[in-house]
Amino acid sequence: MRRMPITRSSDRLTWLALLLAAAAVGTAAAAAEAVPANASPSGAMPAPHGAASGGTDSTKPDAPQKLLDRMNEALTSLNYDGVFSHAQNGEIETLRIIHRVAGGKVMERLVSLDGSGREFIRTGSELACYLPDERRVLVEQQPQKSLLLGNLPRFDANTRRFYEIQMGQRTRLIGRRAQLVLVTARDQYRYGYRLWIDAATGMPLKTQLCDGRGRVIEQVVFASLETPRAIPDSAFKPDISTAGFEWMRQVPMPGNARAPFAAWYALRLPPGFHMSVRTEQVIPGAGGPVEHIVYTDGIASVSVFVESHMHPDHALSGGTQLGSSSAYATIVDGHPVTAVGEVPPVTVRFIASSVKARPPAH
Repeated sequence: MRRMPITRSSDRLTWLALLLAAAAVGTAAAAAEAVPANASPSGAMPAPHGAASGGTDSTKPDAPQKLLDRMNEALTSLNYDGVFSHAQNGEIETLRIIHRVAGGKVMERLVSLDGSGREFIRTGSELACYLPDERRVLVEQQPQKSLLLGNLPRFDANTRRFYEIQMGQRTRLIGRRAQLVLVTARDQYRYGYRLWIDAATGMPLKTQLCDGRGRVIEQVVFASLETPRAIPDSAFKPDISTAGFEWMRQVPMPGNARAPFAAWYALRLPPGFHMSVRTEQVIPGAGGPVEHIVYTDGIASVSVFVESHMHPDHALSGGTQLGSSSAYATIVDGHPVTAVGEVPPVTVRFIASSVKARPPAH
């Protein structure tokens, strides 16, 4: 689940927050898939073939899979406007999400209705993060198919080796019929999910991220949700005045500006994880180019950032957690290495501790 950016007064923690934002982009790139354009004009995803209108036959073995597929199609292809609560670490935040698909172009706006009023506004592949408490705007590029609300579980034959999915009970949420789908991790390296999926639209009305003991570590619950036929452009304008704000842009390194560098990789990975993305970026706050590597099992993802230079503010080492995201930082051959992901702490520590450099070819 995508969160509002977390920044602190420490430059090093601000740097970690930027890594979290970049990690979310890498995760979306790893998970992006073609989305069928089969949403109905009424704003509801068609029920799977052979299922009753508004639901799935829960007695069939593939019923949980079909519900998850329908949910991901709804998240990416419907117009929706909803208010939800986001709970983690004993804190609750209320947010509004607006999502529109028109003419093949996606626009989204995620607004915190509490506290500072931070906003995310996405136009196509550009994401602007408005941080009024920091008087900053962070601008980054991201894949067209990524979501501010989050990329939720997608399953294939490989991921089923590491997750078990099954139907739960039917219930009602915000006046709608919903079906619970349980996603349980088979080992210590990933989290599980509980997903309450709307029978009419396919949207996730409630989502819980759970640890290995079944404890809820993060929860998103919609208080209201609409799927209108059209959403005006005015819905995607920020409420924040940015006069006097600092604008920070994360950009890819130009090809002709890259010097030869060592190719970093993980010698060992947790079961099921593999490398899916490798890029080199300029991230505000870093002392130079940053190599960004994404490792994924198809659902959970870990971003590894290798900085080209040490700088005085590299006090962060060892492990830390920001909500459901875990981070582990270390130094490898004089290079700061940080692994970040919405996974248990053991996973980021495992991967960061395995990172090594392969000398550049001459």
